[in-house]
Amino acid sequence: MKHRLSFLMMLMLALVLFLSACSSSDSSAPEQSEGAEEGEEAEGTEQAEPAEDQTLVFARGGDSVSLDYASVTDGESSRVTKQIYETLIEFDRDSFDLGPGLAHEWEVDDSGLRFVFHLEEGVTFHDGTDFNAEAVKLNFERWADPEHEYAFTDDGYNYSVYGTQFGGFKGDDGHVIEEINVLGDHEIEFVLNQPLGSFLQNMGMSYFAITSPLAFEEHGSAINENPVGTGPFKFVSWSRDDSIILEKNEDYWKEGLPKLDRVIFQVIPDNSARLTALRSGQIDIMDGLNPDDVAQIDGDDSLQVFERTTNNIGYLGFHVEKEPFDNPDVRRAFNHAIDKEGLIAILYGGLAETAKNTIPPGYLGYNDAIDEYSYDPELAKELLAEAGVEEGFTFDLWTMPVARPYMPDPQRAAEAIQANLADVGITANILTKEWATYLEETEQGMHDVFMLGWSGVNGDPDYFFSNLLHGDAIPGGNRSFYSNEEVNDLLVQAKTEVDFDVRAALYEEVQELIHEDAPMVPLVHSIPTLAGSSNVSNFIPHPSTSETLDEVELTN
Repeated sequence: MKHRLSFLMMLMLALVLFLSACSSSDSSAPEQSEGAEEGEEAEGTEQAEPAEDQTLVFARGGDSVSLDYASVTDGESSRVTKQIYETLIEFDRDSFDLGPGLAHEWEVDDSGLRFVFHLEEGVTFHDGTDFNAEAVKLNFERWADPEHEYAFTDDGYNYSVYGTQFGGFKGDDGHVIEEINVLGDHEIEFVLNQPLGSFLQNMGMSYFAITSPLAFEEHGSAINENPVGTGPFKFVSWSRDDSIILEKNEDYWKEGLPKLDRVIFQVIPDNSARLTALRSGQIDIMDGLNPDDVAQIDGDDSLQVFERTTNNIGYLGFHVEKEPFDNPDVRRAFNHAIDKEGLIAILYGGLAETAKNTIPPGYLGYNDAIDEYSYDPELAKELLAEAGVEEGFTFDLWTMPVARPYMPDPQRAAEAIQANLADVGITANILTKEWATYLEETEQGMHDVFMLGWSGVNGDPDYFFSNLLHGDAIPGGNRSFYSNEEVNDLLVQAKTEVDFDVRAALYEEVQELIHEDAPMVPLVHSIPTLAGSSNVSNFIPHPSTSETLDEVELTN
């Protein structure tokens, strides 16, 4: 699986780098089996009958933070917004290969600075208004300009991912989008002031989907609770920390879709309670499956297991501006004190590998030559002594309240880490907060050390590095408050470089510097697992952790 992901990323990046990315509405159609005519079933297969009730209940460990996708970074938000909104480019259902979305084709000029997107016609937003080039322009200008009337910055909206992916905001020196020009009702041009190697991948990210302009007028800063897109499902209601209900978009522009009539995202915080609900038929799909439960589900004909491709990092992050974590020796000591192999044995059931870099293996520029910090409590003690804290100290270990793809049981993980640190004389007080509060307060820097992770959403290493460890992502995804000018400069170079080999070399150098500075403890790259009822068909887990449910169907 890892080799396949690497190949797909290389293929996608090669398309971008040679500026030949162009697609048509036929590009994502599945190939017909040899000897079978279109629409003809393969011999010996049976087509399951659709169930009368097409209501899918998807259970997860935590609630969404916001339904304004561009202003948040949590996967629980994008899992829902992926159903409501759509982007100009869509990734294939099981990879980061580029395919058509709201744009059915696009062209890139030889300079790599001008991108023209040809948009689908006849598409309407859920409020009945037309999707067109003006709507695309307004959305991108909203994210780029903090003074835009729909930026809602005074209400706390922060588009940090836009800033990191496109080199900043309007007026910033590094902001790469020079102009956005409406060439016609369904044709739009993006003009860059310098090349951006990940531009097309960025256009497929769920952060950059298109909201109805009328919805901004009607709802203002309450848009986060009143989402209006073009997607297969329409928003119905949101009961905080309980459920979000969506219904079928009867006017969806893709013929025959969606197949479901209703989707309910249900919050059930405990992993075991979710599995009990699945077994009893109360829910249809659950996220955050304990790896220990995979074997027994595999033996149950009424259930099925889904695996995502490894595409994440689970890590322990330091607030590097706070004592004693402003001392690199203390941070390195933590890296030597934590038994990652033991953590995997306890929590992951073999469905993970230890991490030594921020990006997963298989990504462009992954530096396999780096020597992973070994589990060595005695060396950890020596480093603590060199840092002047040989007597130990006490700190708060901020622990996620919800299971995530890279951390199926945060509480047990925190307890294991707590025990490892106790062995070298450090006392960790485990602190847990409600999910939205946890994300908000770690972004504000109220923590000492925190547990979190990151899943790739566009197949490009820049999404990991620039959001987690670039100085410009403070405040934002960089909750470590780590800013190394050399690292920052190299990341900017890599972002704007279009040569495949040069980009790879820059990222390899970045990883050497990060490894030495140790702003985090890279813990694991996991294979996230989900479970579902056997009557769920056409559910394909995406590496990004957010997949559209438009083709999912319940059968008898």
